[in-house]
Amino acid sequence: WASASIARRPAVAAARSGALSPAGIRLACRAMLDAFAKAIAQLPDPALKRVVLRSMAGAAGIFALLCGGAWLAVLRLNVTDIPLLNAAVDVLGALAVLALAIILYPAAVSALIGLFLEDVARAVERKHYPQAPSPRAQGVAEAALGGLRFALVAVAVNLLALPLYLALIFVPPLNLFVFYGVNGYLVGREYFELAASRRLPPEGVRELRRANRVRVFLAGGLTAFLLTVPIVNLAAPIIGTAAMVHILERLRRTRAGSTP
Repeated sequence: WASASIARRPAVAAARSGALSPAGIRLACRAMLDAFAKAIAQLPDPALKRVVLRSMAGAAGIFALLCGGAWLAVLRLNVTDIPLLNAAVDVLGALAVLALAIILYPAAVSALIGLFLEDVARAVERKHYPQAPSPRAQGVAEAALGGLRFALVAVAVNLLALPLYLALIFVPPLNLFVFYGVNGYLVGREYFELAASRRLPPEGVRELRRANRVRVFLAGGLTAFLLTVPIVNLAAPIIGTAAMVHILERLRRTRAGSTP
């Protein structure tokens, strides 16, 4: 096993350097867009309809909780004894609540992914990869715990980055690059690792992600963007999960030499 691992290292290094070349980035972009196109096209699939509806309900609930929690925090503020100033603070607070909910939503909604991962992955594999072998048995509790753990970490990272977001609020588009860069990395890593853990051992998951970090990051960035688009963000967790299953299958087959 050790000698096989050592023998793979040059190939992994070559894959990494190739992924960072202009041609590698173009290939990653094409593969990513193809994966998302297939994911969106499958949303009306009867096998996904119920999952999509449950996901949308859960996502709407999480957004409402974020808004409610932030609003309760604002209501506790009583800056002055001047009613007019307090009214102005309330208006600004309402805008801040909405902004904070949008910022934290991509991270918080990831807690749902573990609940729907298996249903989404099986629907995608049944339609597009019927010859794929059976995945590793993974309980809902295991996947849900993984999603919840990631969501807590991602929310904490975004709260730590909040001062930076605020400092850059008047420096577009740098503020957007920072926000989507942070969440693209977090979301891409989590969605990919959850999907890949059905097929690969932990070390294989990490190796494949690192060797294709550009592709995973781009997919995470696009998913994070969809998670901030009103209405679309309710279905975005399912779209991102399905797209990542497509990306994983392409990478696995490429590594096995069965597809270009």
